[in-house]
Amino acid sequence: MQKPPIITIDGPSGTGKGSVAKAVADRLGFALLDSGALYRTLGIAVLRHGIALEEPQLIADLALKLDIEFGRNGPDSVCLDGVDVSQAIRTEQGSDMASRVGSIALARSALLQRQLNFRRPPGLVADGRDMGTVVFPDAQVKIFLTASAEERAQRRYKQLIGKGIDAILLDLLRDLQERDERDSIRPISPLKPAEDATILDTTKLDLAQVIEQVMTLVSGKLPGLNL
Repeated sequence: MQKPPIITIDGPSGTGKGSVAKAVADRLGFALLDSGALYRTLGIAVLRHGIALEEPQLIADLALKLDIEFGRNGPDSVCLDGVDVSQAIRTEQGSDMASRVGSIALARSALLQRQLNFRRPPGLVADGRDMGTVVFPDAQVKIFLTASAEERAQRRYKQLIGKGIDAILLDLLRDLQERDERDSIRPISPLKPAEDATILDTTKLDLAQVIEQVMTLVSGKLPGLNL
């Protein structure tokens, strides 16, 4: 039996991949995998359990038994051990911890099967950093979003200020660049486009423009879909 089609959308923070993936999944009626939420939740769990980042086996064990639930309190909600952590995982601390635990090979292996289980009919849109290279290398559509670090920091700054959260643009830029480097040089599942991915620079595009370009790519790769 033919496997459900998969669309992967990878890229660094601030490129809009999460919003784009959600919009594409909604349009197609596909399932959605926000792999970043898994790593962010694991990072928050590591903090709450007081586990040191130098204890990879303990982190992997925690990942295997992670009690995480998506969508219980709304379409974008995430619960950890029955407690809503939707806001906590979207903080700068959540982003930083996701990058740090994501650099641990044992943790990535522990979360792999959980991600693979998201594949179901009629299809899946998966966003992250290694969806097209490691988790779903057989995906029919692979997209890698990029944008300048300065533009991505500006987007994050506006997002935080819009929520009433104090932020310093230069600090956001520095943290973002540090995460980019850490994610790109890690020995396992580094941040990079798949060889057969389409690279799309979103620096000068708004969200609607990116979504339309992605949908055009999807229609070309999956002509049988009712778009």
